[in-house]
Amino acid sequence: MIKENKQKFIELFQKNITRDGADKLLEWLQKTDFFTAPASSKFHSNCEGGLCLHSLNVYERMKKLCIQEFGENYQDKISEESLAIITLLHDVCKINTYKQELRNVKVDGEWVQKPYFVVDEELPYGHGEKSVYILSGFIKLSREEAMAINWHMGGFDARVLGGSYALSSAFYKYPIAVLLHMADFMATYLDEHIEK
Repeated sequence: MIKENKQKFIELFQKNITRDGADKLLEWLQKTDFFTAPASSKFHSNCEGGLCLHSLNVYERMKKLCIQEFGENYQDKISEESLAIITLLHDVCKINTYKQELRNVKVDGEWVQKPYFVVDEELPYGHGEKSVYILSGFIKLSREEAMAINWHMGGFDARVLGGSYALSSAFYKYPIAVLLHMADFMATYLDEHIEK
């Protein structure tokens, strides 16, 4: 499944993302753990290949939401390139973040060692803002793309939990950011699972 998801991701990327620097970005992604990393340590898609799978799920959810909200001509509101950028790349902040360790777990009365993921943050820059920072090193993002990626966590964003009111303003000004948050939320809770 990892190989198939990687192939699908690369096909979507190359078909839709053509702006300057895209080739270098894809080349870099292939040198990282993006295609094998989990999407989280203990929540959704916390399995090998979960990050790529989650990105593909968000892409599919976002496309459906855009059609539902804007109709079949949704490209009048968001280009295929923007849609691919904000969905496929919203979580590049998770690259090289999860490490696998072993823990003792009792199974049928016997202690066995099982692998699990821990967070080992090399670049503690935040979440959505870290993805924007990383992507900006390769490609020029539009303001709407940057806002959507930056605020894709919605009310779960640490800045919002700390009392920031900027999210509300961003969502009113950039409806695509609202849809990306919804697509991310739906992919996480409706399409994915937690490995025990």
